[in-house]
Amino acid sequence: MHRWLIWNVFFRVHEQAKRHATYRFLRDMEAADQFSATELDVLRRQKLGDLIEYAYAHVPYIKTRMDQAGVKPADIREPGDLVLLPLMRKADARANREALRSDIAGKLSSFTTGGSTGDPLIFDLAKRRVASRVACRQRTSRWWGVSVGDPELAIWGSPVELTRQDWVRSFRDRFLATQLLSAFEMNESAMSRYLDVLERGNYRQVFGYPSAIYLLCLHAQKEKRNLRRLGVKVVFVTGEVLFPYQRELITDTLNCPVANGYGGRDSALIAHECPQGGMHLLSDAVILETVDSQGQPVPQGEPGEIVITDLYSHEAPFIRYATGDIAVVSSRRCPCGRALPLLERVEGRSNDVIVAADGRIINSLALIYAVREIAGIEKFRIYQKAIDRFHIQLVKNSQFPANAEERIRKGWAQLLRLPVTVAFEYVAELPLERSGKFRHVVCEVPTAALTKAV
Repeated sequence: MHRWLIWNVFFRVHEQAKRHATYRFLRDMEAADQFSATELDVLRRQKLGDLIEYAYAHVPYIKTRMDQAGVKPADIREPGDLVLLPLMRKADARANREALRSDIAGKLSSFTTGGSTGDPLIFDLAKRRVASRVACRQRTSRWWGVSVGDPELAIWGSPVELTRQDWVRSFRDRFLATQLLSAFEMNESAMSRYLDVLERGNYRQVFGYPSAIYLLCLHAQKEKRNLRRLGVKVVFVTGEVLFPYQRELITDTLNCPVANGYGGRDSALIAHECPQGGMHLLSDAVILETVDSQGQPVPQGEPGEIVITDLYSHEAPFIRYATGDIAVVSSRRCPCGRALPLLERVEGRSNDVIVAADGRIINSLALIYAVREIAGIEKFRIYQKAIDRFHIQLVKNSQFPANAEERIRKGWAQLLRLPVTVAFEYVAELPLERSGKFRHVVCEVPTAALTKAV
């Protein structure tokens, strides 16, 4: 009854009071889940045309860029025509914040990216775009049989949420059965407290960074706590690349599936995993391109930088926004029956992958496995300083073998097909990023040839 009241009454009133069209957007999105591929294409073209017409008429930055490119709204008839427009990068969004605002926009809210790369962005969101984000999350949660009102434990590190926990927000979260814990405090005493909260809370869903939930599950094993009986229905992860070993441990520890989501504060919710395992692009809400270093499309099945156009971003539009992330678009179709296209994989940020001497772009997991197979390593972070030069920070314990350094060096040399120099640094702890995320690999080598994958 509590769940029914929250979903059908209280959360609906909450969103209406904020003048968010969340439920209308959600109704449209769930209808699109039933569309054929042809119907989705028609809807996307219509939404894109509306966005471009609006932005050209009311957003100075977009009008200037389109005029400079010699492009008129009538030239953009379908997603493939977006290639006629220049990319917008984070530096462009930062330098042109005022010019990106519509001249007829209502109230805009200021948001900030987490700054996990040390380069945060302050940008504006209108009510339409905020509501679309909420609707997208509820849409994908309902794929898994949960929604607002199902008790949720969130382990998150965003400074925005963690600094806005005033009494109104705290009351709302308690009423909506959401408990927020800080991903900044993943030390042993904090994780023991978090496990106490989890065991007492009757949570049906857990949400957070994969690295944080993985560490919590490791700690549960260390303390011999049985979390399999708690009744958690699904774990939602986002904000970082989900590695297979993390999924395996989380699934085993909590006795439930892990649902992977991909998006960002500045780029909306882009893709989400369904119960049949397909990583669906939410293509009725956002147009995704994968491009090479010149901004030109790459073929399906090849990695490229993710560029998004948010179809709900009219008042402060993100059109051909280059995210800095690398992904591969799939030609497969999901057995779930949704016509939404699929991502084959998300490889992380361009500085989270590894560059080989022959131009190959190697998924960071290849380096990680060479480290994880060695006993006695509790945490690590890898820096690629040059094609053949690495620095690795390690938190080790008494099981760390004497030949570990040579095994790592030899494994990486085989992977990169050349001798490598590895500097080893042993530390007591490794700090999180400013956003609360944990990055295992940081590449400091320019990645100009992103389309030359393994």
